[in-house]
Amino acid sequence: MFEPRKLTPQGSAGQGSDGEGPQGQDGRGQVVPLGQPHAAQPAAASPEQAPIRPQPLPQGNPVPQAGPVDPQTGMPYPAQPQPFPPYGQPVFGQGAQPPYGHPAYGQQSYGQPPYGQGAPAPYGQAGHPAYPYPPQGFPPQQAYGQPPAYPPQGLPPQGYAQQPGYPQQGYPQQGYPQQAAPAAPQQPVTPPPPARPRHAVNRNALAEAGLIVPESGATAQLEEFRIVKRQLLAQAEELRRMRSGPASQRIMITSPHPGEGKTFCALNFAMSIAAEKEAEVVLIDLDLARSSALGILGIPAGPGLMDALADPRIDVRSLVIPTDIVGLSVLPGGRPTNSDAEYLASSRAPRVLDLLTEGYPRRIVVIDTPPTLAAMYPAEVAKLVGQVVMVVRADKTSTNAVQDAASLLAGCPNVQLLLNAVQFSPSGRRFGSYHGYRG
Repeated sequence: MFEPRKLTPQGSAGQGSDGEGPQGQDGRGQVVPLGQPHAAQPAAASPEQAPIRPQPLPQGNPVPQAGPVDPQTGMPYPAQPQPFPPYGQPVFGQGAQPPYGHPAYGQQSYGQPPYGQGAPAPYGQAGHPAYPYPPQGFPPQQAYGQPPAYPPQGLPPQGYAQQPGYPQQGYPQQGYPQQAAPAAPQQPVTPPPPARPRHAVNRNALAEAGLIVPESGATAQLEEFRIVKRQLLAQAEELRRMRSGPASQRIMITSPHPGEGKTFCALNFAMSIAAEKEAEVVLIDLDLARSSALGILGIPAGPGLMDALADPRIDVRSLVIPTDIVGLSVLPGGRPTNSDAEYLASSRAPRVLDLLTEGYPRRIVVIDTPPTLAAMYPAEVAKLVGQVVMVVRADKTSTNAVQDAASLLAGCPNVQLLLNAVQFSPSGRRFGSYHGYRG
C-alpha cells in the first residue's frame, strides 16, 4: 500500500543516522506515502523534541454525494450526507499525515490502494471492480457489499403487505399477513315437521292376508323373508360404502304383471326390516291405481309423494304416517295425475326422496310400484333407487315377460329376481318344522 522513503537528514551534524544526505540536515527521517506531496517541516530545535504525531480528523460539514437518476421521474435521488470527504482528497489535512488505513485513522481500509496515485474509481461509479451493481436504478443510500434494497423484478417487496395479484408459491412468507379463506356458506337445514299421531294397525287383518304379524311367534314365512331381508340390507350397506348416496337406502318392489305377489312381498319386507334393532323402514304405496298396501294396513288414502312432487311448498316428511308397529311408517302415493311419469323424472324427485332419509342413516325406504309392464313410471322410479326386486310368480310368469320388464328397469344397476309361490324346493329345505318340534 505504501512504503517508507529514506530522506536526507537536516542539521549541522553532517550526515544523518543512516550516513546519507547532504551537509546541514539533521539526523531525523520522515515517512511519506506515495502519491502525497512532500511538505517541508521545520527543523527540530533539539533531538529531545517530541516526534511528529498525526492531527485529528477535521470536523467539517459532510460533503454531499450526488446519487444516480431515478429512471421513472428523471430526477436524481436525494444526496446522502457522507461522513468523510470524497476519495482523492486529503483526509488528514495538509502535510504528510498517516494514509488511509493507518491505525491512527481509526478504521481499517477495505484492502484497496490508498487514495491518489493508482487508486481505482470511487465507489458508486461505474467501472469499479469491487462495486457489484451498476449505479443506475439503486438508491445512493445502498450500503456497499449488501444486496440491493429492491428485490429482483417480478417479486413482491419483502416486508410489504402481500398484494392479491402476487402468487404465493416461491416468494418469502415472513412478513406477509395471512389472509383466512372465506368460509363456505352453510346451507340452511329445514327442521322436520312435528310428528303425526301413530296409526293403529289391525293385526287380525294382517293374519288374514297371510302377512307377518309383529309380536307373533316364528313361522316358516318369517324365516324365509329374514333370509331375503339380510341379503338386501347387506347390499344396501355395500352401496353405502361405495358412496352411492341416499339412493343406497331405497329399494323398489315390482313385478312384470299384476297378481304376482309384489304387494305381499313389499309388506313382508317392511315388517321384517322394522323388526331390526338398529333400523327402521318407510313403506311408500306408489301403486296409485289400487293402493293395496294402505287398504291392508287400514290406513286411509290421502296426500302423499305425488302431491309433494307437484307442489314445492309441501314438505314430504309431513305426509309420513307413523304406525304403532315399532320402526314402521307409511307414506301414501298421493293423488294420481296425468303427469306421474314426468314428475318422477324431474330433478325435484331425488331431492324429495332424499328428505325421507336425511338424518337417518339406518332408515330403509321400500317403494311398492305398479307392475312394470302395466305402467310407465316404474321405469323412472328404478333410476332413483339402489336396488330393484322383481317378484316373479312360479309357473305363471313367462320368460319373455321377465326379459321385457328387466330391460325397462335397466336404469337401476342392481335388479334381482324373487321367485314367489314356490311349491318345490330343489334342496328339500323347509322352514318352520323346527319351531313346532316337541322332542
